[in-house]
Amino acid sequence: MVTVAAAAACYDEEVHSRAALREAFGDSSDSDSDAPRGAASTPPVQGAGRERWRWAAVAEVRGLWLCAAFLSPDEQSRLLAAIQREEWFSDAHNQAMRFGDLPPWAVELSALVREAICVGSVDDASVGTGWMNEDEDACPLPSDLLWREPLFDQLIANTYKPGEGICAHVDLMRFDDGIVIVSLESACVMRFSREGAACDTQKPEESECTNVPVYLNPGSLVVMSGDARYHWKHEINRKPGAQLWNGMELEQHRRTSVTLRKLRASPN
Repeated sequence: MVTVAAAAACYDEEVHSRAALREAFGDSSDSDSDAPRGAASTPPVQGAGRERWRWAAVAEVRGLWLCAAFLSPDEQSRLLAAIQREEWFSDAHNQAMRFGDLPPWAVELSALVREAICVGSVDDASVGTGWMNEDEDACPLPSDLLWREPLFDQLIANTYKPGEGICAHVDLMRFDDGIVIVSLESACVMRFSREGAACDTQKPEESECTNVPVYLNPGSLVVMSGDARYHWKHEINRKPGAQLWNGMELEQHRRTSVTLRKLRASPN
């Protein structure tokens, strides 16, 4: 996935950040993902660290990767508690944005994202199918993005009631390549469609665009770069009847998400 030198550097960083990560998220606990039977996401592996972090490339969308077991249930609870301590949300506000110096828990979350990419494993089924061939470097984030400092300097935290989602969009060009989304609490389906194509998510079989559904279980991590970041819109429609997976309606609860991005450098 990465060069020997990069892997060694990542391991050194992993050692130095372990205490801070434990303070923020606690020790990882073994857990199965709650993805429904047949869900097209990476099957979680029992254990923590590299044994738990397995990455799957979404075959239809170049640059789109999913780590289904990024956070254990205990880590999810600790992250939610850290977000709630910020007291950002109310009945009138369901979104908070921060730029520059991020809260300590968000800095530690960024370090955990880098660690998961460095030491996690790539699902064998991801190589040789879809947009990836055996000659490509199977890594969820290109090295020039993975090793930038800081990795992220902007976050959006959202909380959604059942029925609330996000409309189809491509993130603003003021943000650099390489965007990640952590999902918490409620499972959902995020749909990807090509930018500029006419797409009807209610009738995907009649749509003019390529409509790619991705199942996001609580604790999962989505990474978008390249085509996935710039040329594909993503959306979550949680209205009744829209959240279908394998022909079944997903039960919707409150959903919380954390998006991490990097601002582009200002022109001189």
